[in-house]
Amino acid sequence: MPKVLIADKMDKQAEEIFQRNGVEFDIKAGLSPEELKEIVGEYDGIACRSSAKITADVISAAGNVKVIGRAGIGVDTIDVPAATAAGIVVMNTPFGNSITTAEHALAMMMALARQIPQANASTHDGKWEKSKFMGVELYAKVLGVIGCGNIGAIVANRALGLGMNVVAYDPFLTADRARELGVEQVELDDLLARADFITIHVPKTDKTNKMIDAAAFAKMKKGVRIINCARGGLIVEEDLRNALDSGHVAGAALDVFEVEPAKENILFGHPNVICTPHLGASTSEAQVNVAIQVAEQMADFLLKGAVVNAINMPSISAEDAPKLKPYMGLATQVGKLTGQIVDSAIKSIEISYIGSVTQVNTKPLTATVLAAILEVMSEHVNLVNAPMIAKDLKISVSDSYNEDASEWPAAISVKVTCESGVHDVMGTLFGGREPRIVQIESVPIEAALSSHMLLVKNDDKPGMIGALGTILADAGCNIADFRLGRVGVGQTAVALISIDTPLSDDVFAKVSNIPQVRQVRRLLF
Repeated sequence: MPKVLIADKMDKQAEEIFQRNGVEFDIKAGLSPEELKEIVGEYDGIACRSSAKITADVISAAGNVKVIGRAGIGVDTIDVPAATAAGIVVMNTPFGNSITTAEHALAMMMALARQIPQANASTHDGKWEKSKFMGVELYAKVLGVIGCGNIGAIVANRALGLGMNVVAYDPFLTADRARELGVEQVELDDLLARADFITIHVPKTDKTNKMIDAAAFAKMKKGVRIINCARGGLIVEEDLRNALDSGHVAGAALDVFEVEPAKENILFGHPNVICTPHLGASTSEAQVNVAIQVAEQMADFLLKGAVVNAINMPSISAEDAPKLKPYMGLATQVGKLTGQIVDSAIKSIEISYIGSVTQVNTKPLTATVLAAILEVMSEHVNLVNAPMIAKDLKISVSDSYNEDASEWPAAISVKVTCESGVHDVMGTLFGGREPRIVQIESVPIEAALSSHMLLVKNDDKPGMIGALGTILADAGCNIADFRLGRVGVGQTAVALISIDTPLSDDVFAKVSNIPQVRQVRRLLF
């Protein structure tokens, strides 16, 4: 039975979902990374929010952990590269608090436009400073949305309902999606120059970190107002303070800060700044939603192999998992066989999907092929870290698709280019479920793989099979299955032999010395 550590305070419905699915759990919130490191090895999964710090040191001690589930969007408290290298799936819940966060951004924009917090404080102090708090309307103003993904799209939709004109910058926003949302798609510099209000909804990455700096403020129109309910560090806080002090920026509303918890900050106390303590996802509905989602996702992964909302690997839904299972088995066999016939450093891996396999989600299959090939040269390879390992080894990976099933109803073909030459393997499914190898080194052959096998590449000349059989018989090695294939009469031939026991080095040497044999390999599956 899998066991999960709930490392942050979370709605009790998460516990109920784990319990209902037969997943054991412990609740240990508020632990430091050092304390987490001491206990994390006991668990198959970690469920967290934004307080628990899942550092590289914690991950290094998480020998049994297979999944880290973040109840929320941001994963900056998780060392994702370290988790990926360790083969741990990192998943989040990007939609559970989308409406809540979007509404908070809109509330901050309205409060900023009408100076509501400042007017509230003044009125509570017994003042009646009606003329001091002169606001601006949102109607007909230009709202610049930086990042028009799920949350940004909700903000844009609500802003259009307020009569605002919305321009959006997002490198991943398609023209069709922009038309569907009713927003004008623009470049970042154009957005900065035109917007009366700017709201930011991008993740924190190397490209977005400190993206709004002094140079960006200089491109904005005087009197612009800025809202950030995404991630701290997207705005250079010192540059924002200078722009506020100069009057170039009329106001800022911030829910996130570069250092959190933010007990002190250069922007605190500024009369035109509104601050909230990272409340974007802080509604009762959002807390329930993300807790339910992360528990369901983790339970489905640990019990069914479903991968949903993963940060570091292709997703596999619970519905897709059974459909993919036979193809995953085929991908594993083709990859393992290919990896064992490779004899030098790999330059490229080309994967071809043929027939009905083109109709399923092939991203997990590609990761499976890579993991199976690379496991012979690198330890602890799995679907999560195989693409990263291939990249580190500077291996080019590509895939192609051919729906034509004239020869094979469903097939996966792999071609590996090495320093010493090219190797290829193709496999198919018999009866839609049973993996079979149908081509090795461009030689047609039909064989099922077993635990111990010999792959012999030889000249198609008389005497080879007899010599091989005699050597194996003299060694007491029983042949369970013997499959042959050849290019043509007298040309290259391949034999794939299933044996009941492993072949000793002495017997292997004798097989290698058969005159017709060009190459022989011991295979393990």
